[in-house]
Amino acid sequence: QVQLVESGGGSVQAGGSLRLSCAASGSTFSGYTMGWFRQAPGKEREFVAAITWSGGNTYYADSAKGRFTISRDNAKNTVYLQMNDLKPEDTAVYYCAARRTSTAQGLGVMGGYYWGQGTQVTVSS
Repeated sequence: QVQLVESGGGSVQAGGSLRLSCAASGSTFSGYTMGWFRQAPGKEREFVAAITWSGGNTYYADSAKGRFTISRDNAKNTVYLQMNDLKPEDTAVYYCAARRTSTAQGLGVMGGYYWGQGTQVTVSS
């Protein structure tokens, strides 16, 4: 069993930045691909970014490319999402997810096996 706890959400103006963190605890963190999904009001949950256990493979949604960067610190059992140049359309609840996959894209396709509770990101124009 893996527990995921997100932090770092908040309210910013368009063009601003936020860094989300997801701390994992419980069972071993080893071997899990980690990632972020988001869900805006009235919309389905969508994939944002993922990173494999080694950090050697990352995968981004088109909406995140060039603006968001995913990273992880396995010593701290934590994954991060640095979000720059935020836009109002980035407003959503952001969820951390984990699943054992061989590629980062695999998490994007299959979704998380474990999920966090989510953290709200609000971007005003």
